[in-house]
Amino acid sequence: MDTEAPPAVACCSIRGLTKEYRTGRGATVLANSDVSLDIRRGEVFGLLGPNGAGKSTLVRQLTGLLKPDRGSIDILGHDIVRHPERAARLLGYLGQESTALDELTVSLAVETTARLRGLPRARARAERDAVLAELALEPLADRPLAKLSGGQRRLACFATVLVGARPLLVLDEPTTGMDPVARRAVWAAVDRRRAELGATVLLVTHNVIEAETVLDRVAVVDEGRIIACDTPGRLKALVDGDVRLDLVWREEAPQHLPPVAALAARAVRNGRRWTVRATPEEARELVAEVTSGPAFAALDDFSLTTPSLEDVYLLLGGRHEGLAR
Repeated sequence: MDTEAPPAVACCSIRGLTKEYRTGRGATVLANSDVSLDIRRGEVFGLLGPNGAGKSTLVRQLTGLLKPDRGSIDILGHDIVRHPERAARLLGYLGQESTALDELTVSLAVETTARLRGLPRARARAERDAVLAELALEPLADRPLAKLSGGQRRLACFATVLVGARPLLVLDEPTTGMDPVARRAVWAAVDRRRAELGATVLLVTHNVIEAETVLDRVAVVDEGRIIACDTPGRLKALVDGDVRLDLVWREEAPQHLPPVAALAARAVRNGRRWTVRATPEEARELVAEVTSGPAFAALDDFSLTTPSLEDVYLLLGGRHEGLAR
């Protein structure tokens, strides 16, 4: 698989990154295990995996907020492990929780961030006005972040990432809670900075649909390890030819019925949802068996879809709870 980029076009190079934590009983837990990645300049690179996979720990190391036990991180020629303070001059970071600016208005939060990044007052205010207009945040400019809805607050925090342009944008679940209009504004702003400034983007997500839509390449993370890395198209080709059958039961699956009992042995279960990978011919037979008999009364919904990155994740040994869709 294509896991490395030539050094000449690398924005960020990670080698052998490992972070261990000790539990209360003295056991050791690996948050990251020998992670090596190259992120190319100008691409949208994704870290995809379920909650607890180790994505955010990796990002905290990349941003200089957490020192790894072993390994190296190079961002545009700067050693971030030895000089973590340099990360703030090289990247804009949107974490999962951003509460430091909550008491400020949207306008003041964006302007203050620009000033902290070294912009003089006039330029900071000009960039503030441009970003608020770009994200349609002007009607909320005078409201404190703490008084906004979850999606509005997230969009305002994203606005602070854009001022005082940085060559690398690290976005950890950036569109959580946003409506479709706000999500569209986020990705339009990202595309504009890639086109005009050559910005590189690292997206951390567990949302398969978003990942397949916006990413150039993706590393699939599970239990602190990289289990796959390539373009979404090439990764999905690993399960090419199969389709995905999703069954959602109203309550408990009626496993006393022979067709359902047969499915139980091969299904990946997530609550009331069962997922089965099969050839198109097998899938048609399975649908016919389940929908033509007494099992149909127990079904709430079912669907057939082509392979997704979640199917790649499960094929490669990811945990059975899977990813978000």
